[in-house]
Amino acid sequence: MLLYSAPLQGITTWVYRTVHSRLFGGADRYFTPFFSPTKEHLFTPRELRELQPEHNAGLPVVPQIMARNPADFLWAAEALAAMGYEEVNLNLGCPSGTVSAKGKGAGFLARPEELERFFETVFSAAPPVRISVKTRLGIRDPEEFPRLLELYESYDVSELIIHPRLQRDGYGDPVRPEAFAAAYRCCRLPLCYNGDLARPEDFTALEARFPTLPAAMAGRGLAADPALFRKLRGGGAAGRRELQTYTQTLYRAYCESYGSAGPAAQRMKEQWAYLIRRFAGGERYAGKMRRIDRPGDYETLEARIFGELPLAEEAGAPENRTGAGTQG
Repeated sequence: MLLYSAPLQGITTWVYRTVHSRLFGGADRYFTPFFSPTKEHLFTPRELRELQPEHNAGLPVVPQIMARNPADFLWAAEALAAMGYEEVNLNLGCPSGTVSAKGKGAGFLARPEELERFFETVFSAAPPVRISVKTRLGIRDPEEFPRLLELYESYDVSELIIHPRLQRDGYGDPVRPEAFAAAYRCCRLPLCYNGDLARPEDFTALEARFPTLPAAMAGRGLAADPALFRKLRGGGAAGRRELQTYTQTLYRAYCESYGSAGPAAQRMKEQWAYLIRRFAGGERYAGKMRRIDRPGDYETLEARIFGELPLAEEAGAPENRTGAGTQG
C-alpha cells in the first residue's frame, strides 16, 4: 500500500517536506497545501516558494489546487506541468466555512451540476498532467455520495482520495467508514483512504478490511508522529534525541528560509500543535506554546519539553489521537 502525506495548511510546507523526507522518509507522495489560482493567472511569491522545482527536487510532490472556475484550474495545471509536475490534485475536501461559502473545496459538492460542467470543461481540454481528486462524501447526507462517485467515474480521474466525512462533520465527528466501503466495492477508479490514521494499528485495520486498497493518506497523524510511515515499513519509532534533532533542524531550516527567527518560531508553533501529543503530560505545555510570540521564548519552551517530559510510549501512556485539522 502506498503512503501519502496529506496537505495541511501551515504545516506541510516545502521546508517541512525537505526536512521530513531527509530525516524520516517513507512518503510515496507529498501533497502540497492547496493554492487558489485567481483570474490574473499569476502565482503569488508564497505560492512560488512552495511550488518552484528546486524546492521540491527529488521529492514525489503533488500540488493541490482549489478552484471553481475551470479556466483558472486549467491555467494552473498547465503552469505546473511546465514546471515539471506530472499530477495535480483537485481539492473538494476542505470543510472550512469561509471556503465552502465561496463554493470551493467541499462547498463545491453542493453544486453537482456546476461541478459536472467543471469536469467536462477541464477533461475535454486534455490537460498535460494527471488529475486526481480529494473529496468528502457531500455536504449534509452520505446519500449525496453515490451521485458524486458516478460523476467522478465519468471522467479520467487518475486517483480518488476519499475522506469519509461530510462537509458539516468538520474534523470532530467520526469518520463514516461504511461510505468508503461502498465505494471500495464498486468504484473503478484507483482509491486512497484518508481520515484519522494516526497509529500503525490504524493502517493494519484498514488493510485488513480493504486488502486491495492501493493507497492511504495521513496528515494530522504524520504531523504528530513524523516516524509513522517508517514504522509502517518496519523501521523504529522516533526517540527523544531524534525528535529533538528533527525539531531543531526544522527550526533552522525555517530561519534560513525566512531570513529571520521570528516567523520561523511562529511556524514551529503550528508544528508543535501536533508534536506535543507525543509527550506524556504535553497538554500542560500546549497552551504555553500557543501563547509564545518571541523566538527566545520558543527556544526555551522547546528545551523544557525535551528536558522535562517523557515520550508517551516511555511513560506507558497511549499516543493521543489526532484532533482538529485545517484542511480536508
